[in-house]
Amino acid sequence: MSKAKREKPATVRISSDIAREIRQHARSNNKTEVCGVLIGGESDGVTTIEACIAGVNAAQGGAHVTFTQDTWEHIYKIKDRDYPEERIVGWYHSHPGFGVFLSDHDTFIHKNFFSSPQQVAWVYDPHSDEEGCFGWRGERIERLAQFSFVDGRGGEVAGGSDSPRSRAGRMEEQGESEGEDRRQTTSEEDSDLSRLAQTVYAVFSYLAIFLLGAVLAWYFIPRIVVVPVPVDPQTGQPLQVRPDNSSTIPPTPDSSSKEKNPNRLPDSSDQSKSGDTKRDDAHK
Repeated sequence: MSKAKREKPATVRISSDIAREIRQHARSNNKTEVCGVLIGGESDGVTTIEACIAGVNAAQGGAHVTFTQDTWEHIYKIKDRDYPEERIVGWYHSHPGFGVFLSDHDTFIHKNFFSSPQQVAWVYDPHSDEEGCFGWRGERIERLAQFSFVDGRGGEVAGGSDSPRSRAGRMEEQGESEGEDRRQTTSEEDSDLSRLAQTVYAVFSYLAIFLLGAVLAWYFIPRIVVVPVPVDPQTGQPLQVRPDNSSTIPPTPDSSSKEKNPNRLPDSSDQSKSGDTKRDDAHK
C-alpha cells in the first residue's frame, strides 16, 4: 500500500466481547506479558476487530513478549480452521503493571510483522485496567485518540434482553470469569510456595550433607594430639611422673647409666671404695 494511505490514522472498531476476552487473557498472568493476534477486516480506512487468537508458546517475560515459530504455527492453524475468510488486522499484548505504551521491542515487532497501514497494536494493563490502541500515521506509530466498542448483541429487544433468565445468564458468566481469575491467582500463589519449598529443601539438604561429612571426617581422618610433658629446666630431661601424679622425680644420671649398663667394668673410684672397705674389715 502507498504511503498516502498511511497519513490518516486507522479508525478502529472492536467487539466488546473480544475486548473482554483480551482482558481475561491478560489477567490470567499478572507477572509476565501475554500476546495474541487480532482477527477481522479492513474497509474504507476502518479496521474492525471481530476475534482474537491467543499467542500460545510465546517467549514471555516480565517486560517483553515475542512471537516464536511455534506461536505462529498455532495462530495460523486456528485462523485457517475458524476464520478462513478473515485477516490478521493487528496484535495485542499486556503490560502488567507498567502502563500503556509501545516499547522499542514492541515497535520492532509491529514494524516487522504488522506493517500494513490498517494493522493496529492493542495494549492492556491488567493491574490498572488501562487499555489503548496504536496505529500507523505516515511512517510513525502513534497512539490512536479514539476507538469504538461494538456490542455484538446490539439490536436485541429491551424486554427480552433484560429478562430474568438473561440477567441470570450474565451473572453466571461474570461469576465464572471471577472464579477463573481467583483460580489463576491461587495457582500462581501455590506455584510460588512450591518454588520456595524446593529452595528451602535444597538448602537444608546441602547443610545436612556438609554436617555428615564433618562428622565422618572427625571420626575417620587421623588427628595429631599434642600432650604436654614436664621437663627439668636444668637438665632438659623429661621428668618422671609418679603414679599418683603428686610430684615428679628428676632422673639421676649415674643411676640411669648404671641401669642402662649393668655389666660395665668398675672404674677407679669403685676400686678405691672397695679397698677401703676391705681395710676396714681387716682391722676388725
